[in-house]
Amino acid sequence: MKKVINNANHVVDEMLDGLVTAYPTFLKRLPGTTVISRSDAPVQGKVGIVSGGGSGHEPAHAGFVGKGMLDAAVAGEVFTSPTPDQIIEAIKAVDSGNGVLLIIKNYTGDVMNFEMAQEMAEMEGIEIASVIVNDDVAVEDSTFTVGRRGIAGTVFVHKIAGAKAATGASLEEVRAVAEKTIANVRSMGVALSSCTVPAAGKPSFTLADNEMEIGIGIHGEPGIERLPLEEADNITTILVDKILADINYEKAEVALMVNGLGSTPEMELHIVNRKISEILMEKEITLYKTWVGEYMTSLDMEGFSITLLKLDSELKDLLVQDVKTIAFHV
Repeated sequence: MKKVINNANHVVDEMLDGLVTAYPTFLKRLPGTTVISRSDAPVQGKVGIVSGGGSGHEPAHAGFVGKGMLDAAVAGEVFTSPTPDQIIEAIKAVDSGNGVLLIIKNYTGDVMNFEMAQEMAEMEGIEIASVIVNDDVAVEDSTFTVGRRGIAGTVFVHKIAGAKAATGASLEEVRAVAEKTIANVRSMGVALSSCTVPAAGKPSFTLADNEMEIGIGIHGEPGIERLPLEEADNITTILVDKILADINYEKAEVALMVNGLGSTPEMELHIVNRKISEILMEKEITLYKTWVGEYMTSLDMEGFSITLLKLDSELKDLLVQDVKTIAFHV
C-alpha cells in the first residue's frame, strides 16, 4: 500500500511536530510527550478539558484543542491508547486549580489508561472527573470494548463541555453537561473499504467491491452485518432508522454530524446529508444545525458515520458558543 510517510515507527511523532508547526499561535506540544495543548494553557479560572486516544482518527483529537473546546489532547500510537504517563502530563498542563475533566471514548485501553491517570492525578491533589462516551448504536460489545463504542458523537461532547467550562462553570457543572450530552447523542457508521495501519502495510480487513459493512467500528471492528452495496439513500436510511430507534426523538430538535471516515469525498457526504434531512422532516424532527466533513476518521477508510444529538435549550446554547480550533467551527 502506498503511504506518504518516512518511517512507520515515527508517524505519530512527525505528525504532531507538523501540526504545531502549522498552528504555532494557539497550539503547543509538551516537550518529550505526545500531548498537544492550547498555547495559553492552563487558562486561569477555568476547568481544564482533556481527551485523546489512538492516532489515525485525525482531526480527532488534537484538531479540537483550542478556545471553547479541549485544553489538551493526548495522542497514542496508531489505534492504540495513550499511556497513563502521557495522560497525566496533559492533566498537569491544563490544571489551573479549578479541576480537570477527562472525556474518554469507550474502548478498553482508553478507559483503563485514563482511569489510571485519573488516580495518579488525584494522588497529587488535582481535582478531577471523567466521563465515558458510548454513542455507537451498532453493537453492544466489540473487539475493543465492553459496552457501546465511543465514536464521532465524542466531538459534540468536546464542544459542549468545552463551552460550559469557558463560562467559568465548576467541575461538577461541566461533568454534568457532558453526561447530559452523552445521554442524548447517538451515532452509527458504514464502511465501503478497509483502512491500512502504516506499520502493517496492508488492509485491516477485506471488503469486495460490491460489499459494505454496516455498523463498522473506527478501528475496523466488525459491525452488524456485511451486505451488498446499496445506493446512498438506502444506506443512509438503514443508519438513521437504527439511530432513531434507540431513544425517543419524537418532536425533538437535533444537531447532526455527517462524518467522513477518511476517504469519502464531500460530494458523497452531502448526498447523505440530503437524505437525512428528508427523513427528519418526514418524522417531524427539527434540524437545528448540521456539520458535514471529517471529524473522526479511520485512516484511509471509505465510509461515513451519522451522529444525532437531541437538544434542549442548554445544549443548543452551548453548541453554538464561540470556538477556535483547527477542525471545528460553528
